[in-house]
Amino acid sequence: MPVNLKGKSFITLKDFTPEEIRHMLDLSKDLKAKKRTGSKEKALEGKNIVLLFEKSSTRTRCAFEVAAFDEGANVTFLTNSQMGKKESIEDTAKVLGRYYDGIEFRGFKQETVEILAEHSGVPVWNGLTDLYHPTQILADFLTVMEHIDKPLSKVKFVYVGDARNNMGNSLMIGAAKMGMHFVALAPKSLFPAAELVAEMREIAKETGAIIELTENIEDVKDADVIYTDVWVSMGEEDQFEERIKLLSPYQVNMEMMKKTNNVDVIFMHCLPAFHDQNTVVGREIKEKFGLESMEVTDEVFRSKHSVVFDEAENRMHTIKAIMIATL
Repeated sequence: MPVNLKGKSFITLKDFTPEEIRHMLDLSKDLKAKKRTGSKEKALEGKNIVLLFEKSSTRTRCAFEVAAFDEGANVTFLTNSQMGKKESIEDTAKVLGRYYDGIEFRGFKQETVEILAEHSGVPVWNGLTDLYHPTQILADFLTVMEHIDKPLSKVKFVYVGDARNNMGNSLMIGAAKMGMHFVALAPKSLFPAAELVAEMREIAKETGAIIELTENIEDVKDADVIYTDVWVSMGEEDQFEERIKLLSPYQVNMEMMKKTNNVDVIFMHCLPAFHDQNTVVGREIKEKFGLESMEVTDEVFRSKHSVVFDEAENRMHTIKAIMIATL
């Protein structure tokens, strides 16, 4: 059956069937190949999009802007709107929907992006909220497809660290949809919400996915992918000491990579990563807590296993696919 996503918002992967997700991944692959060969069709020519940002960004902003420019769209980057201050989110949505063909939002509350989608009348794309980061997941899965010679449904994907943050949530949703073996490796206090786990296990009954929660490092055995994210998300900076104590045993290091018993295992990270002393935060952590690195060691980050920059590039190609598919 043909897939038609025109006019649909991209809020969470919960809203999409496996066939629709596969369609966007295939479109991403095609668009990436065309960019590499210099073949551009300007599929978004004449379209206007607005990027609403509450949180700072490198990859999300740049990926949306370059993807839009490649395909001929015009972009407004907006960080100083009156949304939620002097004007309600609903009213802002109705105004922006009159000006723009599509709206991207990157911020804190999932409710905000949902209200924008409900009232704008145009496709709205979730560039990250505290709950979900769905554009990142498409980039991650495209990267897996490029580096692992097996179907997604045969991949064992281990997410290590804070498994109840937006990345842990979104990777579990994507894995459930695509029939993958997903392992959340974390202390119990940082397991995903029980309601979300139950919901994903219901989906897994249809797709053949396995959703596993564990505190045992040994469960990385036979993993195809080891994935981690920062231990402290934006807005939680006051929790560094607590998280370091809790998550230090779950640092991705070469010992963990070897425990997979898979010489071809890949390492992934949505970035930014605290793997060395070349950032202000990294140096502050070293000074205060004595750590050379946090969620991943520099050895792993720079190793042959690491595909983090392929993954970062794929943000652009998959975001382009999302915009073209929905516009």
